[in-house]
Amino acid sequence: MERSREVLAGRVQQLPRAPGVYLLKNRAGRVIYVGKALDLRQRVRSYFQKPGHHSYRLRALVEQIASFSYIVTDSEGEAFILEANLIKGYAPRYNVQFKDDKGYPFLRISTTDSSPRLEVARKAGEEGYRYFGPYSRAGAMRETVKLIKKLFPLRSCRQPLQEGLSRGRPCLNFQIKRCLGPCRGSVSEGEYAAFLEQVVLFLEGRQEPLLKDLERKMQKAAEALEFEKAARFRDQFYALQNVMERQKVVAADQKDRDVMALIAHQSGYYLGLFRVRGGKLVGAEHFSPRGAEEVDPAEVMKAFLQHYYDKASFIPGELLLSCLPEEAELLTRWLAERRGKNVRLKVPRRGEKKALLEMVRRNTELHAHQEEEQDKNQANSLQALARLLFLPELPRRIEGFDISHFSGRETVGAMVVFQEGAPDREQYRRYKVQHADPADDYAALVEILSRRLGNSSLPTPSLILLDGGKGQLSAGQEVLRDKGLDGLPLVALAKEQEHLFLPGEKTPLALPTAHPALKLLQQVRDEAHRFAVTYSRLLTLKSSLTSFLESVSGIGPVRRKALLQHFDGLEALEEASLEEIRAVKGMDSRSAENLYRRIQAEYNTGRDEGEYGAAEPG
Repeated sequence: MERSREVLAGRVQQLPRAPGVYLLKNRAGRVIYVGKALDLRQRVRSYFQKPGHHSYRLRALVEQIASFSYIVTDSEGEAFILEANLIKGYAPRYNVQFKDDKGYPFLRISTTDSSPRLEVARKAGEEGYRYFGPYSRAGAMRETVKLIKKLFPLRSCRQPLQEGLSRGRPCLNFQIKRCLGPCRGSVSEGEYAAFLEQVVLFLEGRQEPLLKDLERKMQKAAEALEFEKAARFRDQFYALQNVMERQKVVAADQKDRDVMALIAHQSGYYLGLFRVRGGKLVGAEHFSPRGAEEVDPAEVMKAFLQHYYDKASFIPGELLLSCLPEEAELLTRWLAERRGKNVRLKVPRRGEKKALLEMVRRNTELHAHQEEEQDKNQANSLQALARLLFLPELPRRIEGFDISHFSGRETVGAMVVFQEGAPDREQYRRYKVQHADPADDYAALVEILSRRLGNSSLPTPSLILLDGGKGQLSAGQEVLRDKGLDGLPLVALAKEQEHLFLPGEKTPLALPTAHPALKLLQQVRDEAHRFAVTYSRLLTLKSSLTSFLESVSGIGPVRRKALLQHFDGLEALEEASLEEIRAVKGMDSRSAENLYRRIQAEYNTGRDEGEYGAAEPG
């Protein structure tokens, strides 16, 4: 170990005395820390000096350093940007990070489509889109999307459009005035782009200029005797005005600013962000970092500003902060470059701005307390469940299973995973039942459990929960015996009486409705049921479309596969235009016209809606 330290120290002496970025790696070659320096040699050398003054976190980092690499840049500013990009790429263990892009969703609008939609994205970075967010709460983001759909009737369908080509019959959204109808030529690209700009203003929180723009367009349309268009602008104007009246005025100067308060709590740091536009509070988010143990608040604030404003669509001219970040001057220059104007970082000491920051701080304290209470409740539920089932340790990974089918067709299984008492959707799995007889739930359960437990790449569960009663429990026990896993905890929860069936017990267990263990098991069971039903419904829609396509001449296996990949179900194909069908990969004009005529004939003769539709789940 000492020898390797000497080798590394020798390599440090060969580093250039220039600005750049360094990457510290462990024995496995994994990058565990990314840093930047004005003088690479001096900065990296500090890691190999006497560790007496190092914090516990820094000592733990130094002990794992087995090698390092570096990249020289022309300036400290270039190193600053490169450092942020490398941290996102490598996600090093010892860098402060506010989750990755999968953790916080974004909204985005295409910059290449002629009539783009508002989409939800799990991460930012794909070219050809303008991003808004990130949103720390998916529920708040969905409410934003819902409100935008009411205010601004952008299209929601995915079909490719060409200006001047009408697709014929409009969809329901157009009929209820939730879509401008670019598919049927009801709006020009210029008019659609104007609506899109209004959506951008709304997402940026700049509602005052949006309100003035709507008023101007309403008056202009009325003067041109375009009364239908004027009425549409009028409805938007009053709806937006109603939203703005509910927003709290927090600053008399009516300026745009973001206000951030960073607090240290029992379980770590929490950061609250209030977006103030025109003096009004238009949005609030809360974030929490990882890898911030024993880290100075200034470093955490720097990491957040880099993370949040790297993809932000709008940067206000003033950021009010509870503490200045590390390298504030570099950050200010970077923010100004991204904004195209000056940006001011300020820690307010008195007056209205100080009061505003205190409001953010109080809200962040409350949010942190609620998060910690939720974590505490989840821990209590796990402890109660462990006591109830006499488990040797907490059931940190609970896997829930359910079977679903529609009238005996498209039988599927679903597995959901709860880690530490909370759903971990990245771990969910869907199974299409291949061998069990239709509508034989027990045989289907045996099949999917056998496939799951035969997959050695997945972690061993702490507890398996089956949706059902004694029969499902017996089926699960059969699989565990076959796999040599008799000791794996297994229970079944029936919906009717909410009875819990346990191996070796003749009578089920009836728990009080408020029992924390029962509440957790119900949450897992219901989530497994939802996930299974959703998958079965999707396959049923695909199956009905497959059956229809098989009856159309000129549609062979290759074209059928391409159509199935393009359309979600028969209803989506019914609404498609001839141009859209022709645009599907592998389709020629003759086949597309033949399919389109067949669809129109079926639709016009009033086909029984249940023929290709989904039945109730079995």
